[in-house]
Amino acid sequence: MIDKKYKIILASKSPRRAKLLRQINLNFKVITAGTEETIHKNEKPADVVKRLSKEKLEAVLPKVKAGIIISADTIVVLNNKIIGKPKDEKDAEKILKKLSANTHYVYTGFSVYNLYNGKRVTSYQKTAVTFRKLQQKEIIEYIKTGSPMDKAGAYGIQDDFGAVFVEKINGDYYNVVGLPLTKLYNTLTGII
Repeated sequence: MIDKKYKIILASKSPRRAKLLRQINLNFKVITAGTEETIHKNEKPADVVKRLSKEKLEAVLPKVKAGIIISADTIVVLNNKIIGKPKDEKDAEKILKKLSANTHYVYTGFSVYNLYNGKRVTSYQKTAVTFRKLQQKEIIEYIKTGSPMDKAGAYGIQDDFGAVFVEKINGDYYNVVGLPLTKLYNTLTGII
């Protein structure tokens, strides 16, 4: 377990990431980065999430005097195309139809910076997720809940109806939620 004496800052407004950090018994303060999540043409998925996590960390850094900053970014990739958060309900429907009966990949990049000793790590995790065939009616009903609107790939695996879309996963479940917990924990213990 990580000693409570360390001040930890989560550079993310994601309630899912906050819940995951609480799950591993971390005390932390949230400072949102407010950065634009721009994807550059021909950028590889792993490079996108690592760059975006670094940008979020850099945005929060001037607001922090001491502590350990954790930032992250998650994207969904289907057929080598990056799928971010839906722009609107019509986009969410289009995304879910594409994911239906297919395997996609969830990439989460994270950056950790220990201001106490200057150690910094940026890494990522990739998880394969296979959806069952979705019915049009359930896609529409799910979108009506509003849940897909703030999530990469327009679904959540963890605590809503999106969980029943997933037929199987290959890799880290928590990565799909928004933070690869084991890799993050090992990174934290390695830089303290």
